Amino acid sequence: MKAVSRRLQHPEKKWLFVVQSRLPFVVRTTRTYWALITTVKHPQLAGQETAVVRTLTEPNEVRVSKRDGSVYLFYKKHGRRYLCVVTKRFNQREAFIMTAYVTEAIKEGRVVWKR
Repeated sequence: MKAVSRRLQHPEKKWLFVVQSRLPFVVRTTRTYWALITTVKHPQLAGQETAVVRTLTEPNEVRVSKRDGSVYLFYKKHGRRYLCVVTKRFNQREAFIMTAYVTEAIKEGRVVWKR
């Protein structure tokens, strides 16, 4: 499956990106929510949008959360650490980004895709 990132042409330019993930669902985030992640939750990710998209499209590993079967954690090597993008599916074809962060360890959970 070819992973393609595209920006939606929305009158309010609401979406920062909509991307076909490595799994059979699209992941999206709004400009407003990404600003919350990069200013309040994880400021070190400011300007890392390309790395986030690459993590969704070319992950090293994807796991399902132990606590919530609709939450997927996408991991990609990021220097000596991993970039983790946490998504939540809200139907069979779509998900949204819950958060993203840099970590030294991959969390437990069932592996659903691995390079």
